[in-house]
Amino acid sequence: MVVSDLSPALRVPASSRAHPKARPGYGKRSVPEQRPPLEGDFAFLPERERHIAGYIEALPDGAVMDVKSLAKVLPLYGQMAVGSALKALSVAGHLRRVRELNGEGDQVRWVTRTYWSRVARDNEWWGSFLTAEATPVPAPEPEPEPGSGPVPQQRTEETQPERELEPEPRPRPEAEAGEEKRPSRAFMALARLGRADSRLALSAADCAELEQLAAEWFERGVGAEYLTSALTAGLPDAIGSPFGFVRRRLRDKLPPRLPVPTPRPAAETPPRRVMVECTECRTPGRPEAFIDGLCRPCRQPEPEPEPESGTGRA
Repeated sequence: MVVSDLSPALRVPASSRAHPKARPGYGKRSVPEQRPPLEGDFAFLPERERHIAGYIEALPDGAVMDVKSLAKVLPLYGQMAVGSALKALSVAGHLRRVRELNGEGDQVRWVTRTYWSRVARDNEWWGSFLTAEATPVPAPEPEPEPGSGPVPQQRTEETQPERELEPEPRPRPEAEAGEEKRPSRAFMALARLGRADSRLALSAADCAELEQLAAEWFERGVGAEYLTSALTAGLPDAIGSPFGFVRRRLRDKLPPRLPVPTPRPAAETPPRRVMVECTECRTPGRPEAFIDGLCRPCRQPEPEPEPESGTGRA
């Protein structure tokens, strides 16, 4: 048998550029991970469906996809023809209509979207895809506030990788002999007081003795600038003993401990519910209740009643 109608999708008319956009959240939505378009896409569809499929393929995401709007920009076909074509494209595996609950809190509404696939997909693929779309997306973990995060735990030898259990090379003896203990933040802040104000110049021995008192300030969340400002504010004209004066201020002006901020509760998972719509009658339902994008009544229409018998002439 010779197939005479295998031409590619018809070229989309220029009117597609003026195709109306749907409201935010509605309209066309392309499925992810599609291959690039080919000239033979939709070649095995009938002419009407091939023409409409080529037109829909060229539309951007968010374009209006209802039958009435499509019929307005497709002069060759009316609303009934467009509706029949969309049904055929659904059966062929190119589109599915869904309703999705969108919004937050009390501001939620059902939006209608048309998922479009350039490649014809089978019912199993559509079922898995729409089921995944219906799965709630976990809310991201809130970022801890600065200084409120847990103290990182030191890993023990049992949890360290094997490469970290290897003995580290010991430093050379001359390096050990020449190394000096690095002064702490508290020591350095006290040593710099004399530069901020010469009346508070301290010796190295004074700084070492007052180091623990200054360290308590840092443990309570203050910085070196705050400590220096608190110790040098409102100094008398003459200070007989800088060591005694600084020691008294370190004790008397010690800032309070701030309460540890309570971690913010994790945000609740936003509601996300997707219901598939029958392409023919727009009845919503679960993804597994639809085959070829159609509900059971539309897949199996009721048979027309047979004419009554015995109506012939005697």
